[in-house]
Amino acid sequence: MGGADKLTETKVKNAKPRRMADGRGMYLLVTANGAKLWRAKYRFHGKEKLISFGRYPDVSLASARERHAAALKLLAAGTDPMAERKAQKHISKAATMTTFQRIAEEEWHPHWSVGKSKRHADTVLHRLKSDIFPTMGSRPIAEIEAPALVSLIKAIEGRGANDIAKRALETVGQVFRYAVAHGYAKRNPAADIKPADILKAVPKVNYARVDARELPGLLRAIEIYQGTPVTRLALKLMAHTFVRTSEMIGAHWEEFNLEEKRWDIPAERMKMRTPHIIPLSTQVSEILGLLHELTGKGELLFPGNRNPKKPMSNNTILKALERMGYKHRMTGHGFRGIASTILHEQGFEHAHIELQLAHSPRNAVSAAYNHALYLEPRAKMMQKWSDYLETQQRGKLLSVREAAA
Repeated sequence: MGGADKLTETKVKNAKPRRMADGRGMYLLVTANGAKLWRAKYRFHGKEKLISFGRYPDVSLASARERHAAALKLLAAGTDPMAERKAQKHISKAATMTTFQRIAEEEWHPHWSVGKSKRHADTVLHRLKSDIFPTMGSRPIAEIEAPALVSLIKAIEGRGANDIAKRALETVGQVFRYAVAHGYAKRNPAADIKPADILKAVPKVNYARVDARELPGLLRAIEIYQGTPVTRLALKLMAHTFVRTSEMIGAHWEEFNLEEKRWDIPAERMKMRTPHIIPLSTQVSEILGLLHELTGKGELLFPGNRNPKKPMSNNTILKALERMGYKHRMTGHGFRGIASTILHEQGFEHAHIELQLAHSPRNAVSAAYNHALYLEPRAKMMQKWSDYLETQQRGKLLSVREAAA
């Protein structure tokens, strides 16, 4: 590579199709169609080679000379500039192939989501894209350490999303476990971090609910509720089944088997992500019969007013209770607390109550078994609970067991 510098920006700008030397082996190649390409010849181990530095004007004369000088420096050190460039491209490609986002989005999520509901899988992927990828998605997964995770999680907490911060930490940990198992990382930096180590404790929310002495008045208020018939029946159904509000308003008619007297809620609609069975009492069957006359032609038990293909709002139950005079005194979730308290006080089995509340810890192995566990005694308990509510509403203050006698 030899010769003197000969080119200027003006010469390059006005160059016609030909090859114009710049010195030390570098030249500008102007093609017949006007493209201007930077090239340089050199010899390595006695073999002539050619290297490209880009295209003008994307690469200016000064930039081309800088790239040429860097190539000459490598050559002087005994390194082939072309071989070094290929090696750097390989490293760059390898780094791109092992970024946190690529591993999480293209490998971990498809692997993890098998057997999960589409809704749940989509929610987790959306959380990754919204809360995690913007911060560390482009970083090689093997280079991410614990302080970076702590910073990420605390930033999510900083916007008041404590629950999302906990879930984000859990998800990131799962991605890293996958990466370790498949050789993309040597260790999981989330393994030694617990939410309590970095997140502030959030006071537990106690849902407002009336006590047992006020239950008869509440039931009578529901019975004469002046709102829509569908909302009144929703309140009655919630009182008798004590399901979560979201589980009730999203109910589909196809989930009910009136002959077998059971309501099967699929896993994707449950908080615990496992199926749940609700035995239907005689009273609940009657409520469903009345409701079917109102909404039975559609898919949902409780369709929304504006869009019948979507369920009623989460606030419908709460607003109805407020109109009945129970603002700040009762919520839809409160029916669960009332049922739990009274059934425990009346001596029903704790395991039966917890299973009916869908509180019991579950895992993928036992889920298919646990959701049907103690079904017969739970069915008897639910019938006695409905009988108890009926006597309470009528003003007969009997125990659950006396009401069923």
